[in-house]
Amino acid sequence: MSSINRFIAVVVITSSTLLLGCDQSKAELDTTKQQLQTVTSERDGLKTQLDGANAQITGLKQQVADLQAKAAAAAAAAAAAAAPPAPPVEEKKEKKGAKHVAAKPEAPAAPAAAPAVAPSSGPATETRKGRGHF
Repeated sequence: MSSINRFIAVVVITSSTLLLGCDQSKAELDTTKQQLQTVTSERDGLKTQLDGANAQITGLKQQVADLQAKAAAAAAAAAAAAAPPAPPVEEKKEKKGAKHVAAKPEAPAAPAAAPAVAPSSGPATETRKGRGHF
């Protein structure tokens, strides 16, 4: 019977050690749960603040777009008011039997000057025509 007594003693000691170990980890678990709840509530608060800031940004972007449109319209109106009025176009009556002459189109604006190209010491760039060039 001594082996049964030893077995029971080992079981009692082992179970008491496990129970004491669980008590320490239970306290640690409770503190960890409390920290988790605190961090979760902070996160939710920050998400709410972020959503509010994003909504405010959207509203401000809309206001900026509206103000830019108003500024562009005001600038266009100021430019139209500052520009001299176009002279009225007189229509000429055509004589009977006269040929219709098409109006000359307005002269196009002067083309932009080509940028100056620095002379190079490389091969010639002109093209050649006719026989003898390869």
